[in-house]
Amino acid sequence: MGLCLPPSLSEETLQGFKYFRLLGPLFDHLRLAATERDRAGNRRLFYDQYASLLLLYFFNPVVTSLRGLQQTTTLAKVQERLGVHPTSLSGLSEAAYVFDATLLHEVLSTLGAHLRPQLPLAEQAALAQLIAVDGSLLPALPRMAWALWQDDQHRAAKMHVAFAVLRQGPVDVTVTAGNGSERAEWRRLVQPGGFSVVDRGYVDYSLFQELHDLPCSFLCRVKDNAVYEVQEERALAPAAVHAGVVRDAVLRRLGTAHHTRLLPQPFRVVQVATGKTRKDGTPDVLVLVTNRLDLDAELLAVAYRYRWAVELFFRWVKCVLGCRHLLSQGINGVRIQVYAAFIASLLISLWVGRAPTKRTYEMLCFYLRGWATDTALIAHIDRLHGKAPPPGKN
Repeated sequence: MGLCLPPSLSEETLQGFKYFRLLGPLFDHLRLAATERDRAGNRRLFYDQYASLLLLYFFNPVVTSLRGLQQTTTLAKVQERLGVHPTSLSGLSEAAYVFDATLLHEVLSTLGAHLRPQLPLAEQAALAQLIAVDGSLLPALPRMAWALWQDDQHRAAKMHVAFAVLRQGPVDVTVTAGNGSERAEWRRLVQPGGFSVVDRGYVDYSLFQELHDLPCSFLCRVKDNAVYEVQEERALAPAAVHAGVVRDAVLRRLGTAHHTRLLPQPFRVVQVATGKTRKDGTPDVLVLVTNRLDLDAELLAVAYRYRWAVELFFRWVKCVLGCRHLLSQGINGVRIQVYAAFIASLLISLWVGRAPTKRTYEMLCFYLRGWATDTALIAHIDRLHGKAPPPGKN
């Protein structure tokens, strides 16, 4: 099979640079980053310019590699609109190591704080601050020694994401090697007063207690054979039965009596039937543990179904925005790239007022490249506001 090369870039294929001026205030504070080492005043690529170039990369599918990004810096319009000079591949590679990814993370956090919840039902207002936490792998090259995963030939980076389910956007992310601890990153991502939902890979009974003491609310699916002692069985309301809840109980111990002590305070277990059947013919039932004793059981069932929103977000970031291809081999550069991808996603959400879709992304790309008019873009956004599918998945 022959090698597939990307089309040559030109000023005609990269339009809409004037709109990147709107991003100036977002990156202005990055200008002086890493300039203290440039005593001779020879630096030609600054952090704010590098961040803008990465956004250009994500908003123009025609740019698919670091070499393609370098080629854009040779175009007069790119130089005029973004204020960049022609930059070599080595200059772009150095930027990924020199500039501090933490500064770009602050921009991501600022944008995430502006997201507003979209409640599908008034009675679900209690879930407005629900955060789904999960991780996803980004394939890495074998020579990226820091990206430990399976073995020397299977390397990967891993992004651990806190995704605001009903606000439809990421609010935080960390990047580690592929074998980085999910539970440790969950602890870093939670905020006091938050409410997070996670899957079975995050089960840690001691961490549950630590989060409760923070204080932080959690909802976690545990294994079907999890051991616990029941303190009180709760009656099921008709709404809970309709949502598939088959059991609601307050716990006094989570784990075996031999390994765990009685809980300082009660936790709760809610079992939810999915309506599916396992291979052995038994009903498929989700076992959920939480420290929220106040929420109705049906809301907890809905909260876990909303966890699928973060899975859909991973598909969006990797398959549509194209964040699967890493532009840097260092962990700092990978973090910068992931943060820039999330910033691009948040900008779309804030511009259109709802979760981004592939059609919306295409329309924005057409708009930024000069193929779609303001009227066409506004008409597309107006149509989006007329239909708002729920973020969860049954």
